[in-house]
Amino acid sequence: MSRIGKKPVPLPAGVTAKVDGTQLTIKGPKGELKLAVHPAMTVAIDDATKQVTVTRPDDAAQNRALHGLTRALINNMVNGVVTPFTKKLEIVGVGYQAALAGKFLNLSVGFANTIKLPVPPGVTCVLADPTHIALTGCDRQAVGQFAAVIRRVRPPEPYKGKGIRYEGEHVRRKAGKAMASGG
Repeated sequence: MSRIGKKPVPLPAGVTAKVDGTQLTIKGPKGELKLAVHPAMTVAIDDATKQVTVTRPDDAAQNRALHGLTRALINNMVNGVVTPFTKKLEIVGVGYQAALAGKFLNLSVGFANTIKLPVPPGVTCVLADPTHIALTGCDRQAVGQFAAVIRRVRPPEPYKGKGIRYEGEHVRRKAGKAMASGG
């Protein structure tokens, strides 16, 4: 049995769960999330103990994989509606900056044009200053995906370290040509 999958997901105070066929809805103080559960998985909500359990029909390889995955997704949903997930990015480079214009994030990162990225629904984008971006939201996948899309615009390069990186990310630096030639 899956070690992750067999653990029940506790529902904190203020969080409600509802199953409608294969649709699971988790509602909490910070928002509401829905999950289309795979038809092979069975999700049960125990109101007495305030727990959500996931069971699988057999020990087939795909069902074993889906068992732990489904439980992990439900756990992330429960955690997200209580305390939203956060990803922080920083922009490094002379003249590189970000700006918010309505529902769009504008990135000026050394290209001829400004890159305009639409902020997805359910994700809040906050700029502490033009070089620091903070993304928050209940949906862990949406926050992480948007952070990856932003980083992909100009990933950090190894020679000068310029680009968009996650906060605290270590960029491995390389010596340039001038350092490589010995004489």
